[in-house]
Amino acid sequence: MVLFDFFPRQKKSSASFLSRRPPVATLESCKKPDPLDLRNHKDWLSPTEVVKIFETLKDPNSTLNVLDQLSKRKDYKPNEALYTSVINNLSKAKNFDGIEQVMKRIKLEKRCRLSDGFFYNVIRVYGLGAGRINRAVETLYDMPSYSVWPTTKTFNFVLNLLVNTKNFDLIHEVYASATRLSVEVDTCCLNIIIKGLCKNGEIDAAHQVFDEFPKQGCRPNVRTFSALMHGLCEVGRVEEALSLIEQMENEGVEPDTISINILISGLRKNGRVEESIELFNKMLLKGCEPIPSSYQEVLYALLDSRKYVEAMNLIQKMSSKRMVPSFESYKLMISGLCEERLVGDVDSILKQMIDDGFVPKLSMWRQILECIVSQKTTMDSD
Repeated sequence: MVLFDFFPRQKKSSASFLSRRPPVATLESCKKPDPLDLRNHKDWLSPTEVVKIFETLKDPNSTLNVLDQLSKRKDYKPNEALYTSVINNLSKAKNFDGIEQVMKRIKLEKRCRLSDGFFYNVIRVYGLGAGRINRAVETLYDMPSYSVWPTTKTFNFVLNLLVNTKNFDLIHEVYASATRLSVEVDTCCLNIIIKGLCKNGEIDAAHQVFDEFPKQGCRPNVRTFSALMHGLCEVGRVEEALSLIEQMENEGVEPDTISINILISGLRKNGRVEESIELFNKMLLKGCEPIPSSYQEVLYALLDSRKYVEAMNLIQKMSSKRMVPSFESYKLMISGLCEERLVGDVDSILKQMIDDGFVPKLSMWRQILECIVSQKTTMDSD
């Protein structure tokens, strides 16, 4: 007798079999929770957790959607850190219209205090990221409506933005708004104005701003003089630029390598080659180490005056200081040496040129070959 015979046997039905099968997963049960659905978050989100949500968003295009969900929660307490993350995300997504929406939202909500640093970032995004210069200026003007007043740093950033983007027509308007915005004008501010006027060719107007320094309680610095020198040299008024050296000394401002380089370049470009070389040598005697561009300007000056031996010596000096002359200067040097039939010097400069990573062009090789052939012909005829 089998043990199972003691138990009553039951018929197996398909229904009972199915009832013992594991439940079939439905489409809804297979779905993973949406990390962007804030309904799945716990009841309370701290300000730090909210900022973290935006900082870890994989798709910055979802920023406005997440912000909209957050704003419907009872624990929604926006702060500067939150809005900064939102602005940065929208900037990454190139959604600059979205930034304008957020700025309007902030003004309507009036639920958090913002700092000048927040607006500096927004203005930077509009100006550098979006190229919306007018919007950057409007944001500066609009700061008081958020109960925030711009610092001199933010004000100067806008001025410099206008200069660098050549929006010269707006510079005076922004500068004139300083009093209304309670901005204290400083030396940096006036320097930016001078640079802008010089770039626009308004040298006399730049001089007038220079005269404004004492009235504004500011003292010019080396950047002030450098900007004015550069503007004067660009329009050929080199003598006036040189006279500023004496004025610098009277103001107790020490000329630096940049200001001297501007004068060296200005003298050379205006045909005063000997004076540019003389100024360079004075610079060396005073123990002021010239910058690479100063050496390059003097090298051009020597080549302009066909002083090839001195030019070669300067190239060697540049090489010892790990400075590399321009390709153009090597081209001029080889051309000049070939004209003078100085084959030995051509060979030396050619090696130096290759060592500096330049490859001579076909026209240069043609000049060199003609020089060699010409010298050989001369020697044979002798």
